[in-house]
Amino acid sequence: MPSLPQERVIQGPTPLDLNTELPYQSTMKRKVRKKKKKGTITANVAGTKFEIVRLVIDEMGFLKTPDEDETSNLIWCDSAVQQEKIAELQNYQRINHFPGMGEICRKDFLARNMTKMIKSRPLDYAFVPRTWIFPAEYTQFQNYMKELKKKRKQKTFIVKPANGAMGHGISLIRNGDKLPSQDHLIVQEYIEKPFLMEGYKFDLRIYILVTSCDPLKIFLCHDGLVRMGTEKYIPPNESNLTQLYMHLTNYSVNKHNERFERDETENKGSKRSIKWFTEFLQANQHDVAKFWSDISELVVKTLIVAEPHVLHAYRMCRPGQPPGSESVCFEVLGFDILLDRKLKPWLLEINRAPSFGTDQKIDYDVKKGVLLNALKLLNIRTSDKRKNLAKQKAEAQRRLYGQNSIKRPSPGSSDWEQQRHQLEKRKEELKERLAQVRKQISKEEHENRHMGNYRRIYPPEDKTLLEKYENLLAVAFQTFLSGRAASFQRELNNPLKRMKPPTPHPLLVDWSTTCPSQETRGWKQPIPPAQPCRVSHFK
Repeated sequence: MPSLPQERVIQGPTPLDLNTELPYQSTMKRKVRKKKKKGTITANVAGTKFEIVRLVIDEMGFLKTPDEDETSNLIWCDSAVQQEKIAELQNYQRINHFPGMGEICRKDFLARNMTKMIKSRPLDYAFVPRTWIFPAEYTQFQNYMKELKKKRKQKTFIVKPANGAMGHGISLIRNGDKLPSQDHLIVQEYIEKPFLMEGYKFDLRIYILVTSCDPLKIFLCHDGLVRMGTEKYIPPNESNLTQLYMHLTNYSVNKHNERFERDETENKGSKRSIKWFTEFLQANQHDVAKFWSDISELVVKTLIVAEPHVLHAYRMCRPGQPPGSESVCFEVLGFDILLDRKLKPWLLEINRAPSFGTDQKIDYDVKKGVLLNALKLLNIRTSDKRKNLAKQKAEAQRRLYGQNSIKRPSPGSSDWEQQRHQLEKRKEELKERLAQVRKQISKEEHENRHMGNYRRIYPPEDKTLLEKYENLLAVAFQTFLSGRAASFQRELNNPLKRMKPPTPHPLLVDWSTTCPSQETRGWKQPIPPAQPCRVSHFK
């Protein structure tokens, strides 16, 4: 089995951050830690430095546990977690990172995986600026520069450290001759005609919640942050390439400029809300529906690139889990997106540990909503731990005593006994599938009631769009498996089929629970397939 790449573990704040960020003081009162009561949802927040996470935990009514407690219902960490830790979790627990997500959250991994998909589906992945990974693609970049010179064209490129963060080490160049050939860098074409607001360049921080990878479930938050540059934008030229306050939109860079404007409202200052930005687009007669549709497609297509890596890593950590089982992992991602002057979104990077610092009121308001609604969507219940322990005990007893197991017919049994065995086996399979369907329906109904500012973008309700995404998923898996060992390919054989939630048998739907308005009937009774039911897209 090929080893997965080591994922970056994000370190704590730099001295620069500690000296310059003053946390926004909310009026919310901190709850005093109480003794653990029976039936209380517990949370371990020892791995986070962000106060807003603790405040949201309090508002949800969760009990914070001691730092060394590894049995909490919820575990929150700012940095990526080791796969061994995910493997050790019980089914009732939730942790805020997926294994394998670093494949799109490291700049060099993102560029490498996107390049593979662009070769197969260039039109579907036209939202990524042309990118080269140094030192491997140094020669290709220099050949591209020679082609530009022949055509008498000149372009600007943005150079980033392959594993950098917070804007450190970023520079702009127009001449690639002086770039070091052996440094680990990302070189990307600079988008010279961005959409401007009040003359300033800006980017969007879009928050995404992934609640499951098996099957894939993605939610998009309709509020986020607009982060503006602090110098009026002028297209790059030889004299202004070093003016990073003009060309970079990173908050960690622009907050050091004396022109950075802090404001208590969402429609002024150097940091604003996406909710306000949406209203701004509407007021200026821009197509807001298309804007959100384009953003949603960019997000889903990007996570489709990550899905084979995440699914494989997750199944390695959680072997034997049937598709549709409760995911012990979830993730809140921060997508950084730039808009060009035609409002086309371009993917800049993805943060698997987006900052939840709240040094301004707008940070507090937006990030509190992101976290609070994410935890509500997860539907962590007090009964999860009890049911999990009871299930483990029952399974142990079945293994020990062979209870409730269907005995295989002896070699000399009659045809009638063999048929009966097959019917009993089929009955147990259908009962298990029915239980999974009920669980999926209940889960979807909870999500629909607790969306808040989130919207489900995968799986989409539009069947045509769903088919398009599934085709892209098939390409992503083919790309992931190409060149791998045959045994590895068999392990993930037909992954899309395995990822889909179970489809209920049309004659074995329990209408008494899925459709309360119907006449109460037992699951064994045949029901005409034409009867309506609230089973939605689970097909």
